[in-house]
Amino acid sequence: MSSQPHPRESLKANKQLSKLGLIMLLTSFLTACGFHMRGNYLLSDELQTIYVSSSDVHGELTRLVKQHLSRNQVNVLNSKTAKSPELRIVSDKLDRRTLSLFQNGQVAEYELIYAVHYQLRFATNKQGEPSDERQDFHFELNRDYQDDPNLSLAKSRELSLLLSELRQSAADKILRDMARVQR
Repeated sequence: MSSQPHPRESLKANKQLSKLGLIMLLTSFLTACGFHMRGNYLLSDELQTIYVSSSDVHGELTRLVKQHLSRNQVNVLNSKTAKSPELRIVSDKLDRRTLSLFQNGQVAEYELIYAVHYQLRFATNKQGEPSDERQDFHFELNRDYQDDPNLSLAKSRELSLLLSELRQSAADKILRDMARVQR
């Protein structure tokens, strides 16, 4: 009897090694180019505990931002303290602009414009002294929406999903902006 492995077993082992090598190669390429999974935001140490306030305390955007912060291990305070920074959602509003019309004059397509204004307020400066530093942020998110009066129920559901997606994108953008804050 020979101690040589069966050709099929050898081929199987080579395929497994090839797969392992390919996985290691792809992993090294992704880490070398700075790729990071979305959703993990590295906020500065001073933003690891924050108070979130809004004119619409129970609004969906406020809820999503708090949820995203908690998911990223940020301590979201229930009440403002003298030294904690504050994320203030000043306003979020939805506008729409007509893009096209049907031949009968009804709107066929809208552009939805979701505008958000928020502030980061710091109660203390880097030395721990009282401060009233404030950084303002504004941004808009746009989506096209095709309307069809013959399918009003389906279109209202589609619009609702689109608005949820816009708010989710806005919450993501707020956290991305916060991760870039330098003082």
